[in-house]
Amino acid sequence: MDRSPPGSSVHGDSPGKSSGVGCRALHQGIFSTQGLNLCLLHLLHWQARSLSLWVASERRPGPQGTAPSFIRYDFCQVLQWFAERVDRIILLFDAHKLDISDEFSEAIKAFRGQDDKIRVVLNKADQVDTQQLMRVYGALMWSLGKVINTPEVLRVYIGSFWTQPLQNTDNRRLFEAEAQDLFRDIQSLPQKAAVRKLNDLIKRARLAKVHAYIISFLKKEMPSMFGKENKKRELISRLPEIYIQLQREYHISAGDFPKVKAMQEKLENYDFTKFHSLKPKLIEAVDNMLTNKISSLMNLISQEEMSMPPPLVQGGAFDGTAESPFNQGYGEGAKEGADEEEWVVAKDKPVYDELFYTLSPINGKISGINAKKEMVTSKLPNSVLGKIWKLADCDGDGMLDEEEFALAKHLIKIKLSGYELPSSLPPHLVPPSHRKSLSKAD
Repeated sequence: MDRSPPGSSVHGDSPGKSSGVGCRALHQGIFSTQGLNLCLLHLLHWQARSLSLWVASERRPGPQGTAPSFIRYDFCQVLQWFAERVDRIILLFDAHKLDISDEFSEAIKAFRGQDDKIRVVLNKADQVDTQQLMRVYGALMWSLGKVINTPEVLRVYIGSFWTQPLQNTDNRRLFEAEAQDLFRDIQSLPQKAAVRKLNDLIKRARLAKVHAYIISFLKKEMPSMFGKENKKRELISRLPEIYIQLQREYHISAGDFPKVKAMQEKLENYDFTKFHSLKPKLIEAVDNMLTNKISSLMNLISQEEMSMPPPLVQGGAFDGTAESPFNQGYGEGAKEGADEEEWVVAKDKPVYDELFYTLSPINGKISGINAKKEMVTSKLPNSVLGKIWKLADCDGDGMLDEEEFALAKHLIKIKLSGYELPSSLPPHLVPPSHRKSLSKAD
């Protein structure tokens, strides 16, 4: 990254050793891939814990380790600086040791205001069985609920993100599905980058308005001659009340205001008499930008993404997400038999044929009424059976021949096995006798 905050070089375990931004304590977690910034926070291992303790020991006494004298930055402020600039923040926990230390809790609190960027990974979940995993997941959500105050439930990805064999394979399908979801989420970030930057612009514009209201209010309240310092201290102490007053007067959301404590600390260093008065024309310009120009930019972004979608993140672990027989769901459900020469329904067709000829076929076909009698025995909802009928009736004549009936039974089997039905019939499921007619229709 070409931008770094003052003093943002994060040091390693020993004095004199520095690996710069993206050190071992962040698990090489801040990096750039095709313009995508991703912050991976990994503070659960002892190396990272010792680093966070070093930084914290400058502010609190206690048996927390000794901080090297050369560390002169606030670790949480460094995290906050990065959090404002990255596209995704990932909190990594180990399933077999769920502890959120005070230092890690403070680090997570540094991400407040960036809740939409946070994702949680529960790693090494193969080291516990299913029953233990449920308890671990509940404990994790309970612990995070005390640290992250957000009305929305955080997305937690459960899995085992290493290249070694799974120690417990009971939840293999779950781990594979969760890993695919996580990789897709990260890969799609370039597509959302423009919208995120626009949202950041909106936040900054609202914050600029609020600052203008606060500064102009403080300017107006200052005396012209005597008692300036006393009045300044009074206004700083009354800042929470001033916030409420400005909220009511200008109809501003409380979330648009800066943190009271941080604002009070900054105001101590300024002369209120040198502040500028409110300039309504500038406020109108910002309001016009937020109301009209932002919506135009959103439309332009949507049009640009439709005409030229941004490339997905590739390389490294993402190579494993490319289409292959090892992808999650490959060769299962409606995809079964996709790479086979023989029609996948043929292996069960003799059983389906016996049922077919008990339904009184006429000229090699059964009517919809007779087909319904057999299909409803699956106890699937009528809406699902209607979709299956539409997929199986390849020639659209309102009747089913023996191949179409076998296909209908195969689709019912897929649905009863817990898989989703395809929106349209895949080529490998088309009955052999109907393939020529369908290809001509296409």
